[in-house]
Amino acid sequence: MRANDINNREEVRARMQQALRNNDSQGFYDAFDQMLGCIEQDIRQDYDAHVESLRQDMDGRVLAARGIRQLTSKEREYYQALGKAMQSNDPKQALANIGVTMPETVVDAVFDELQTAHPLLSRINFMPTGGAIKLLVNQNGYQEATWGELCDEIVKELTSGFVAVDTGLYKLSAFLPVCKAMLELGPEWLDNYVRQVLYEALSNGMEAGIVTGDGNKKPIGMNRKVGDGVSVTGGVYPEKAKVKITDLRPETIGNLLSLMAVDANGKPRQVRDLLLIVNPQDYFQRVMPATTVMAPDGTYRNDILPYPMTVIQSAALDRGAAILGMGYRYFAAAGTSPEGRIEYSDHYQFLEDNRVYLIKAYANGMPLDNNAFVYLDISGLTPAAYRVEQVTPPTPSDDATLADLKIGSLTLTPAFASGTTTYTAATTNATNTVTATPADAGAKIKVTVNDSEIDNGSAATWNSGSNTVKVDVTAADGTTTKAYTVTVTKS
Repeated sequence: MRANDINNREEVRARMQQALRNNDSQGFYDAFDQMLGCIEQDIRQDYDAHVESLRQDMDGRVLAARGIRQLTSKEREYYQALGKAMQSNDPKQALANIGVTMPETVVDAVFDELQTAHPLLSRINFMPTGGAIKLLVNQNGYQEATWGELCDEIVKELTSGFVAVDTGLYKLSAFLPVCKAMLELGPEWLDNYVRQVLYEALSNGMEAGIVTGDGNKKPIGMNRKVGDGVSVTGGVYPEKAKVKITDLRPETIGNLLSLMAVDANGKPRQVRDLLLIVNPQDYFQRVMPATTVMAPDGTYRNDILPYPMTVIQSAALDRGAAILGMGYRYFAAAGTSPEGRIEYSDHYQFLEDNRVYLIKAYANGMPLDNNAFVYLDISGLTPAAYRVEQVTPPTPSDDATLADLKIGSLTLTPAFASGTTTYTAATTNATNTVTATPADAGAKIKVTVNDSEIDNGSAATWNSGSNTVKVDVTAADGTTTKAYTVTVTKS
């Protein structure tokens, strides 16, 4: 799928999301009708652009160079049989008698793109299920290893976080109105059409469910309460209460993230893979101004937040609402029917002069714990601004003592103590290094040897007989002083 295809379809996707939120079936069908038209138009344009250069040479190497997905032998066999059945006078019967089913590699290609290209699905714990009906997932997210014998209590603790998630309960139907002209383009282009329709159906349907689904015959959204003690009425999970925020300062974000730093059982965990999901209009009117700052060179930096996170725009959210959470703590799974069949449909007709088909897909999703996502009210979010605060400087220290005093390896008599100012030492060396360490880092030190100043930490040269080492310490306040004296006798 090309980047410009995605951009051209954004407006249609937004209408589909709005219709899903409003339970507007006709509105959804109308929008999906437009999406299918976009896909078909894109494919026709691709075909027209390639057909001239590929008229004489349609081998796999040239197709691959043009960016066209190459079909396996099973995929080609399937699409050839599918195209023949769709062109028959009785496609419903022909499809029922078709001898091959959709290869798993076709669906795998769709899921690969969902897992890597889709802004939201690529950042959650999303996986294809194949034919699986239930999967085991770990709800705890953090579990310490336990030392000692493996008793019943430990086994129960280690396995308590694993639950079976039903991934085959909720059905998504991808509709494919196919005209005869589309079938004449050949297997590669039919494959392209099927995969793009699957991508749009799964991505839009799943995004709406993942973000705001109520759990009633659809996924449980990130904005819903989950876990023990949650009252589920008629299959509907209650919405979380919104947390009102007016800024995205470190203190605000830090307080929100602290709620996620423990799981539902009170165990600590790493806060990572953060997502901030917002309505597209809210992004430009509220979030972008609140996360954009001017750099010293006069250019602007966008999405500047106090903690690493990815901002995702989703039309599944209403204006004024946002979701902050850890993407890896949302589990979603999807797959097609075990037979992988495309079926003839008598129930829907989006476009005239088209035969309508459908592919059944199954999906489910749920937050793995109630602390993983926070539902936000950002209606009062204010733009980012530089703040100037007047800070009263701390009172300078009056500590003028030394923490240590060393003269090479000489022994000071008495042993050094910060409150003792007079010492003696003996040496046979020509020089020794004098090192005085202040008790307060703001203090200044002056070292003199026989009234000649030397750098602290440098070597002193001794005269025969008595030498006087003096260390004057001036505290950070500039007035408090203390003097240490060592008489060094060189023999």
